[in-house]
Amino acid sequence: MKNGVIAIQGIEGSFHHQVAREYFGEQVQVSMCASFKELAEQVSQNLVTKAVMAIENSTAGSILPNYAYIDEYGLEVIGEHYIPVNMNLMALPGETLESITEVYSHPIALLQCKNFFKQYPHIKLIEDNDTAEAAKRIAQKGLRNTAAIASKTAAEIFKLKVLAESIHSQQTNTTRFLILSKEGEQVAQADKASLKLILKHEQGSLLKALQILDRFGLDMTKIQSLPIVDEPWKYSFFIDVIFKELATFLEAITALEKVSEAHKILGIYKNKNHETRQ
Repeated sequence: MKNGVIAIQGIEGSFHHQVAREYFGEQVQVSMCASFKELAEQVSQNLVTKAVMAIENSTAGSILPNYAYIDEYGLEVIGEHYIPVNMNLMALPGETLESITEVYSHPIALLQCKNFFKQYPHIKLIEDNDTAEAAKRIAQKGLRNTAAIASKTAAEIFKLKVLAESIHSQQTNTTRFLILSKEGEQVAQADKASLKLILKHEQGSLLKALQILDRFGLDMTKIQSLPIVDEPWKYSFFIDVIFKELATFLEAITALEKVSEAHKILGIYKNKNHETRQ
């Protein structure tokens, strides 16, 4: 195991890298993964200590495959972190908005910033694989008249000049990230948990499960269903709940056994909502 190394999806300067720096410290060492599957594999194989994985966005919704990766590779959620996704336009020093003719970035980033570029019709928007990779290429190849849309972390790392800040249209755009490990760890003041439930195939089973959560005073903040492979019309439910007392939460889990075929605690950790995030 690489002690202290954190797996991220993407390269240095990506939003995953930003989260790793905010959560673990500015000097964090990262293992850059090309995909979320590779990230999950590195944690599962003890190649890294922990990982940062995006799980949902306030405007785009959940990243569904990541729920399956957490379950399939036996990963445990030990924390969460929220960041506002701020899109910034950056280029080599000396460039201006008037000198830029091409802008590269991930398709989603370009889409989120299309209103900004309506006032600059001379700029051509070009889709790229990753926000940070576009910034890195501009810096390494010295590309003039070219800009990227990426995080301020990318501008800092690749020594690019930010030409315009927060150019995305939706100013409340926030992404939630999970902190994952292979082995769970006791978290001080834990008050949130992630669960996987496979409910009995009978009428009202989901309603009964929700009533149990309510009876024990659990606040459900997320519910997401995924179809079970090779079992048509059968689903796993991934649920996040906030609780006041761990003992009460565990009592609720025991009660859920009566209405579920299987259940699994994916992690118990500290709630970090938009009001308490670091």
